[in-house]
Amino acid sequence: MTPARKEPDTKTYSGRFAVRLRTLREKAKLSAEEVAEALGVSVHTVYHWESSRRQPQIIDLPRIAEVLGVSKARLVLPDE
Repeated sequence: MTPARKEPDTKTYSGRFAVRLRTLREKAKLSAEEVAEALGVSVHTVYHWESSRRQPQIIDLPRIAEVLGVSKARLVLPDE
């Protein structure tokens, strides 16, 4: 069962990161379950990242970017 999605506060960096992460995942046509499996984390962890309840560890960012098929910079830097 998919938990209810809490919309992130886009006034904060963590909220903007959460929206970017979800957007990039959707553009990659991946489900949260597929991302979780590829990263070896629970689907709830991915949902928490996408709702800004939690942030991924910095050491995990390169692998997240790889799974999503984007650069590390694209994953973490704001859109211009």
